[in-house]
Amino acid sequence: MTIYALSTGPGISGIAIVRVSGENTKKVIKLLTNTALPVPRVATLRKIYKINTSELIDEGIILWFPGPESYTGEDMAEFHIHGSKAVIDALHRSISKIEDCRLANPGEFTKLAFQNGKINLLKAESIADLISAETEIQRQQAIKIMNGKSADKFNSLREKLLKILSHVEAKIDFPDEELPKDILKNIKKISSEVILNIKKILDDQKVGERIREGFKIAIIGPTNAGKSSLLNQLSNRDAAIVSEIAGTTRDVIETHLNIDGYPVVVSDTAGIRDSKNEIEKKGIKLALDKAENADLKLIVIDVKSIDFKGVLKELMDENAILVVNKSDLLKEDLSPEIKNFEHVLISVKNNHNVEDLIFKIKNKLKNKFITSEDILITRERHRQHLEQSLDYLKNFEEKNEAEDFDKAAEDLRLATRHLGMIVGKIDVEEILGSIFNDFCIGK
Repeated sequence: MTIYALSTGPGISGIAIVRVSGENTKKVIKLLTNTALPVPRVATLRKIYKINTSELIDEGIILWFPGPESYTGEDMAEFHIHGSKAVIDALHRSISKIEDCRLANPGEFTKLAFQNGKINLLKAESIADLISAETEIQRQQAIKIMNGKSADKFNSLREKLLKILSHVEAKIDFPDEELPKDILKNIKKISSEVILNIKKILDDQKVGERIREGFKIAIIGPTNAGKSSLLNQLSNRDAAIVSEIAGTTRDVIETHLNIDGYPVVVSDTAGIRDSKNEIEKKGIKLALDKAENADLKLIVIDVKSIDFKGVLKELMDENAILVVNKSDLLKEDLSPEIKNFEHVLISVKNNHNVEDLIFKIKNKLKNKFITSEDILITRERHRQHLEQSLDYLKNFEEKNEAEDFDKAAEDLRLATRHLGMIVGKIDVEEILGSIFNDFCIGK
């Protein structure tokens, strides 16, 4: 099938780009322009007509990319037209009437690029990250992954495992042949090196995932402490409903912020109290789960009725800030017990000291976004494959030491497979290639 879709954002714009990819791309261009194909990769001004009529849709630029020298690896074209809904709809309707043409599914152009070997899986993911990047640090990380440094690292580790796998396979297939001693030493040495490398990659404090997904802040506290008001103040909009009725917030309300270029997700949660209402109890459980998984907790309490005990007190740690709200109602000093904790006294109502709170949040952020040139993990998928690869490598070392080569080889295959799944490369034929190159089997 030949696919087509609007590649620029929806809404009115000066220019919109409709992409077409597939074997009927030539036919689409010819039928819509009633003329010959443009010169490949040269922006060409053409009149674009409704299919099988002389009614003009628009006049625009057409770019023609014959496959495989295109983004998807197939014949491809881009129609640069004026960005009104009417023009885009008319073009879509005309293309849909051409045989074997259909609207593309989400991400299908990039999926084709991966399937046709134009990009690896990591690059496909980084393209998605770059498109959705909201902050400078997210853009920089996506570009870093796109440049291929992470893919090179994973491919390098995988090739090392393939090499020693070929040696182990040779030992299994030719048990009567003595392998050189240096090769046996190398098997152990290389597997140990790969294990150390994977451990180092995994020990990254999840900075890459935090940059991609956002630093998670949970606002938690008793009912009517001003949590929802604080969320609205931080996000400069009415993201949450605020009322004097205790227990108004029952679900988790999230808002995405950009603080000094750092992506942040702030969650307002249900007030913590003893409740018999089943819905509210579920909301409180969600609040506690959110606090447990947050990078930073803002524990908000009311200065006029300080309720700081039990689970809230237990949540105070190095990743928490105690926020004492409603300072405008304070008649005397805070108690020594409260002062012992890292706290900030604010009044959301009067917008007093909220800047101090934001300053404290920024300081916490800086420590959590210490970047290095070696950020390799940006998704949970990468982490899980690395962890499984590490487990299988440890099993391999044990079985290899016991000279149980059959079972050791299987663990090594699985470790290699999980590394390959990160970049979308799984090819057992590479093992055979390595065997022939190193051992000249069959001569």
